[in-house]
Amino acid sequence: MTRLLERLAPCGPIVDPKAAERAHEAVLKRVGEASDLVEAAWPALAPVFAASPYLTGLARRDARRLPTILTSEPGQRLDDILTRARAVGEEPDFETARRVLRELKADLHLLTALCDLGGVWDLDAVTGALTRFADATLGAALAQAVRLEVDRGALTHLGDTEAGPAPGLFCVAMGKHGAFELNYSSDIDFSIFYAPEKLPVAEGVEPQGVAVRIANHLGRILQERTADGYVFRIDLRLRPDPSSTPPAMPLDAAMDYYESVGQNWERAAHIKARIAAGDRREGEAFLAALQPFIWRRNLDFAAIADIHSIKRQIHTYKVDDRLTAKGADLKLGRGGIREIEFFVQTQQLILGGRQPDLRSPRTLDALRALAGAGHVTVEDADWLTTAYQDLRALEHRAQMIADDQTHKLPESDADRKKVAALWNHDALRSFDAAVGRILKGVNQRYGRLFAGEEELSSRFGSLVFTGVEDDPETLATLKRMGFSSPERVAATIRSWHHGRIAATRTERGRELFTRLAPRLLDAANASGAPDTAFNRFADFFASLSSGVQIQSLFLAQPRLFELIVEVMAFAPRLAATLARRPTALDALLDPAFFGPMTVPESPPWDPGDFEGAMDSARRLFRDQSFRIGVRVMSGTAGARDAGAAFAGLGDLIVRGLAPAALAETVRLGGEFPGEVAVVALGKAGSREMTAKSDLDLMTLYAADDPTAQSAIKGWGAESFYARFTQRLTSALSAPTGEGTLYEVDLKLRPSGTKGPVAVSFAAFEDYYAREAETWELLALTRARVMWASSPAFQVRAEAAIEAALRRPRDPGKTAVDVLEMRELMEQERPGKGVWDLKLSPGGLVDIEFVAQYLQLKHAAAGGPLAQNTGEALAALKTANLADPAGLSSLEAAWRLEQDLSQLIKVALEDGADPEAESRAFRVLLARAGHVREFRSLKTKLARAKTEARAAFEAIVRRDGNAGV
Repeated sequence: MTRLLERLAPCGPIVDPKAAERAHEAVLKRVGEASDLVEAAWPALAPVFAASPYLTGLARRDARRLPTILTSEPGQRLDDILTRARAVGEEPDFETARRVLRELKADLHLLTALCDLGGVWDLDAVTGALTRFADATLGAALAQAVRLEVDRGALTHLGDTEAGPAPGLFCVAMGKHGAFELNYSSDIDFSIFYAPEKLPVAEGVEPQGVAVRIANHLGRILQERTADGYVFRIDLRLRPDPSSTPPAMPLDAAMDYYESVGQNWERAAHIKARIAAGDRREGEAFLAALQPFIWRRNLDFAAIADIHSIKRQIHTYKVDDRLTAKGADLKLGRGGIREIEFFVQTQQLILGGRQPDLRSPRTLDALRALAGAGHVTVEDADWLTTAYQDLRALEHRAQMIADDQTHKLPESDADRKKVAALWNHDALRSFDAAVGRILKGVNQRYGRLFAGEEELSSRFGSLVFTGVEDDPETLATLKRMGFSSPERVAATIRSWHHGRIAATRTERGRELFTRLAPRLLDAANASGAPDTAFNRFADFFASLSSGVQIQSLFLAQPRLFELIVEVMAFAPRLAATLARRPTALDALLDPAFFGPMTVPESPPWDPGDFEGAMDSARRLFRDQSFRIGVRVMSGTAGARDAGAAFAGLGDLIVRGLAPAALAETVRLGGEFPGEVAVVALGKAGSREMTAKSDLDLMTLYAADDPTAQSAIKGWGAESFYARFTQRLTSALSAPTGEGTLYEVDLKLRPSGTKGPVAVSFAAFEDYYAREAETWELLALTRARVMWASSPAFQVRAEAAIEAALRRPRDPGKTAVDVLEMRELMEQERPGKGVWDLKLSPGGLVDIEFVAQYLQLKHAAAGGPLAQNTGEALAALKTANLADPAGLSSLEAAWRLEQDLSQLIKVALEDGADPEAESRAFRVLLARAGHVREFRSLKTKLARAKTEARAAFEAIVRRDGNAGV
């Protein structure tokens, strides 16, 4: 065997001659009598120490370190380091043990770097040396940790060689540690498991507390930094569900996790799993029990698709993507090491259950096996093998410069030249070109290996949520997608993958969510309000009792899913409905969802069960109003359809609850001979309701005998029907466990709040014949009967309403009254800007006043009567009862303002400014206004309002001034 000095070759050019001179002087001064030895090795050492302050520091820190390495045979020197590391487990002094391990790590790092850079060791030798040292130090550190627990009396004794320091407890090496592929500055991934019944705990001591303290001791020994550096950073997060489990897990709990919610990426991680320290017999039995979890012989299509998703989450090569050396992430970036590893591991998971030859934990061995079995071409396997070796070599050199746990090439040219020099490149341009070719070649082959499959990345970049830590590329993607806290979004999605909500608790639910996740993020981005959309979807998703059916629906109907996410972004009331009551989504499952806007013909509840009817009405209301709201959001329902649908829903609710309220009144007070009707006014009467409309109601009754009393309580007519009205109002407005319905307003009845809550038929006729003011008659133009105790009484009530409207009246006085009402309203409740579609000049109030005034003016002469404003304007124009141009302007403004109002009421909170909303919502609003751009909508709205106000002035003010 030959000593290292005689085998070293210069690794490349001296990138910084001054740095080389300084290192030369410092190292020679430190080694003293061995200076001749260092001088002889300097041609090979100069490029290394010129580029790497870290390696220079290792040589300077201990005078014997560099000379000992140079005069030793590399393999023997490694064996000596490993032997001494294992012996640390027997060291009686804890602090001495820690110091010795740190010193040995420094010896190993300098030896490995020189053997790597000097061409003495190939990649396998380098990663093998690093991994063997990790095993040795982990075993020693575990012995020290267990000794601490013995000393404190928590454990009764140390175990023997076979059982390890703590019988029943072992460390499973994962990732690169498990596969003997550690990189130069790698942390070590391992999980700690234990069998509680086998730990030799003292009486009264809980095994979990001991195991957790052992894990914490390992952290102190291995990763705490001192003046001597550190040994290894450790990562215990590959254990089951690390955010909610202790750092050391009982075996039974671990097995339960893997068998119930274990994920495919965890299966992939366990391909490389092996016992690195502790009770090997117990550990091997555990890994043997995990084999059916790792290697599944039977995989259905969905499981295969989910496994493929591990690699399809990486954004593959596109023509306009630039893959360059500057700042390149050699591990996680496109064209990096992960792409090779992911392809290999996914193929192993799919094929390894039936083909044991493919189960190698080492990436390149597995790649060769896949090529041998015909699952990848020999040419691609050879090319990827060389690329993998080059990428790992580059990764090591980037880490050697300062012992940083980095996988990125430096952004600055000066720093990147150091890596280039250590990779034996004289010119930065040729180095960058070579790295770019590797990255592009890997990325192209990676994309080709699963061409034609559904992409699970985004056009914005990779979306990888496997593992336990944030993927840098994914965080960058989420930031580009507009999320303000990419880390929070990533953590939430990972928690869903861990099955922490019911929707993803089953394997099928998680498989579906893997495909749904990128669509969710893209849809949230497309909404223009990604944070809001994601947060509200999260509330909804977490409330589901099962996720398979709904996720399948979303995947099968992507436009519907995008619409739901849009609702989440722009309609807080609808989003809240979904979060509280996910069953509201059932309304969208109807194949006729996008068909005509209809509601059920009759209420689906028993009017004899008052409390049950109230709950049933709220469930119906929730589902149907959600359905209507989504139709408005989707742009598939115009204002007239939506207004009629909301009003039809109100009719249905009243038709179901009025009989229930009447039956409840009879139950409490006894039968009463008479008839009653519920009359709608306001927007309910005109069928122009929106998502936020209340119900303006009046109850109209007629007793068969004015002197009659109810059978049980002896209530007279006024008392009986007042109680009916109160129960109906309560049924419509009181909250129950199923939610709320409407605010009910009874102020439009005769005499308003001063009169009785239920109006007798005689009082109604008398009031509108002799006392009603003009504003009350205007309101009556929108009155219609929603429900009556009999068809005959409904006809009678409708006739009474029409008779009240058709009585002769002074048109001039009516016009003056309307003008005074409008002027008073403008003083007391002025419009709040252009988006106040109701009260601002030219808004809905102006339009409604014109339609109502003209109906009153011409009713006595047989003019048309229509509760709906749009229908009334059309009828008045057909009858030529006002200037056709003015009526056309009013109709156009009414349609536009109703269209906008429907969307705004569905989507925004009261008082919200549409101009302050996201661009995507402004696009929706423009679509509702039948223009392409929001600024065009503002222009169109302003013009429509101006023309509507001019029509109001021309029709009403002209008549008022003329005294017509």
